[in-house]
Amino acid sequence: MAKVAREIVEKRPAEIIEACRKLYKVKSFKEISLKDISRETSLSRPSIYNYFQTKEEIFLAVLEDEYRLWNISLENILKNNEELGVEEFSAKFSNTLKERTGLLKILSMNLYEIEENSRKESLVEFKKEYGKAVELTGLCLKKFFPSLSEEERKEFIFAFFPFMYGLYPYVHPTEKQLDAMMDAGIERLDMDQVETARKFIKDILYGIVKEEQR
Repeated sequence: MAKVAREIVEKRPAEIIEACRKLYKVKSFKEISLKDISRETSLSRPSIYNYFQTKEEIFLAVLEDEYRLWNISLENILKNNEELGVEEFSAKFSNTLKERTGLLKILSMNLYEIEENSRKESLVEFKKEYGKAVELTGLCLKKFFPSLSEEERKEFIFAFFPFMYGLYPYVHPTEKQLDAMMDAGIERLDMDQVETARKFIKDILYGIVKEEQR
């Protein structure tokens, strides 16, 4: 019985995180309350405070989990490929973002507020997973483009990670934004997050990778 009880307790944070992730697909950050999250779980609202002090900490945990899942995809690129040229690498690397819409959405829309309203210890755990993504990206570049210097790898990283922060609004505009653009006479660009990332990655690499490594 004690083992069963312990397993239930250990699964509760994951249940809360998944409930938040589910709600975020249909509601905005501001619209989601702890009460809403509680309704999607087997926990009462006061019980949630045993695991997270604020709504922002739950979102931070969602983001940490999104990075963890992304890191698995990056590790698979490293493990399952011996050689990749610019075109192949750009396609495989960008494809890791296919299932990471939640990651891109939080980065673009709510990251600052989430970090400001989370405890430092929670923030540190998230930053570890983020740091792993940066490290894995560097390892991919080192393996597949050995001609790149450390500075050139940093050049890629310092271009790509900020790019991710602005990707979501361009590929997922709201109806209100689309109507406003139409009224302003601005042509709508049909953009896909994977294809947009692929082109961006390819352009960066063609700019810094020596011809024999392409």
